[in-house]
Amino acid sequence: MTAEIIRIVLLLAVFAGVFLLVQVVGSSYAKSRSYRGAVNKRLQMIGSGQDREAVIGQLIKNRPTGLPDLPKLLASPADKLQRKLFASNLALTIGQLVLFMGIGLVSIFLLVMLIIVSMGYGLGLGAIIIALLFATALAVVLPLFIIGTIAESRRKKMEHQFPIALDIFVRALRSGHPIASAIDLLTHEMEDPIGTEFGLVSDEVAYGADLITALEQMADRWDLEDMQMFVVSLSVQSQTGGNLAEILDNISRVIRERHQLFLKVKALSSEGRMTALMLTVLPVFAFVTFFLGAPQYYLESAEDPIFIYGAITLAVMYFLGVYIMRRLVDLKV
Repeated sequence: MTAEIIRIVLLLAVFAGVFLLVQVVGSSYAKSRSYRGAVNKRLQMIGSGQDREAVIGQLIKNRPTGLPDLPKLLASPADKLQRKLFASNLALTIGQLVLFMGIGLVSIFLLVMLIIVSMGYGLGLGAIIIALLFATALAVVLPLFIIGTIAESRRKKMEHQFPIALDIFVRALRSGHPIASAIDLLTHEMEDPIGTEFGLVSDEVAYGADLITALEQMADRWDLEDMQMFVVSLSVQSQTGGNLAEILDNISRVIRERHQLFLKVKALSSEGRMTALMLTVLPVFAFVTFFLGAPQYYLESAEDPIFIYGAITLAVMYFLGVYIMRRLVDLKV
């Protein structure tokens, strides 16, 4: 009888211990998840003890600045790449990215050439072309595709957050907050990326910059029409006066209507965009997969003149096709 009582007490103690442990772990996880969801990157960096000036410098390290020294033919692609780097939130400048891709390209190229030699094949022009195409696919095409995907995802999130931020801004103005205080409210209430962006505006104003200038720089960094409309309205209102809350409320409604129209156009063009995506990714994926699985499939016929001319022609046609497809699916609303 005594042994059974002890066993029951032990079982109850184990149950209570496990229950309390689950409660503590679940509560701490919920709090940490809530904290991560409610606080943006800027506030996390400040909360970790970093100097505010250093935080600003790090957050705008890779902001688009324009590249006037480059030739006109290269300036536009370089500016687009710079904007993608900024939107993707990667702590890299365009120079660092080009350097890393160059190092990766040379390293993979030399490694593939070494593997070709170790397999007993000669280092002719065909083998060099195959190694160069393989290195380009892994060191250039793949990183650019990943950066573009991340940047597009963050831009979509910014576009989705902006009308919500305007609503919070309008409510703050109607409750009596000044503009600077309403912006500071957004920095504590909004997640990334828009929370950090308004935080940068708040910091720049605190260090003496003009509010309109700081907002114009934010709009220029993201190159979004919604932001530019907001900045223009705020600038005009500061010069002519008027009910800013009502103006921004109307802008928020217009932005939402534009987004609804854009989503309709996006749904109607989804087949074409998915086709363009598959035709862009599939050739590179197929080439890399086949070469990794069965390199002799290419190497055995690499020195055939038809193969050499065909590989060069296909590479040129691929990049030309990607450019044409991107222009076809780049819909403006």
